[in-house]
Amino acid sequence: MVVAQAGAPAHPPAAHGAEAGHGEAAGGEHGGFPPFKPQHFASQLIWLIVSFGALYFLMSRVTLPRIGRILEERHDRIAKDLEEARLRQAESEAAQAAYEKALTEARGKANAIAGEARARLAAETDANRKSLEENLNAKLADAERRIASTKATALSHVRGIAVDTTGAIVTALVGTPAGNQDVESAVDAALAAKSA
Repeated sequence: MVVAQAGAPAHPPAAHGAEAGHGEAAGGEHGGFPPFKPQHFASQLIWLIVSFGALYFLMSRVTLPRIGRILEERHDRIAKDLEEARLRQAESEAAQAAYEKALTEARGKANAIAGEARARLAAETDANRKSLEENLNAKLADAERRIASTKATALSHVRGIAVDTTGAIVTALVGTPAGNQDVESAVDAALAAKSA
């Protein structure tokens, strides 16, 4: 319980001032939030029309044209980039086709060169082989001729050697030298029997 002192006001001054202000508001108009009061509708509608008109003017004359230009520039840039990409793709495909054609031609040329080289080497090998065979055949014929000559020479000497050897053997066995004519006829008969 609060006891009021003599000479002191019952309410503090701040509270009294607040009540006075509240009393003025309460004493003036009753009924809530001022924008919802019907007497303010006309001025609010005017400001709404002015604000909407200004906003519409600003949007239609400034903002929307800028946005339209930006969208159009983007569209043009995208279309240009797509066209450039198509051109690059066409160039790339043409370059790839040219590369594959050149590669095919190079393979064909390489195969032709390899075929020519094989044919040339085969021809050279055949020529060398034929030359070598001819050379070997000539050497073989010459060797056979020399062998035949040497054989004939040796055979002609064989008779003389056989006669001398037979005479020496007969002399060694019998102790008396045999007649040269008898030894030669015996060697000739033995050689004739061996040849037949």
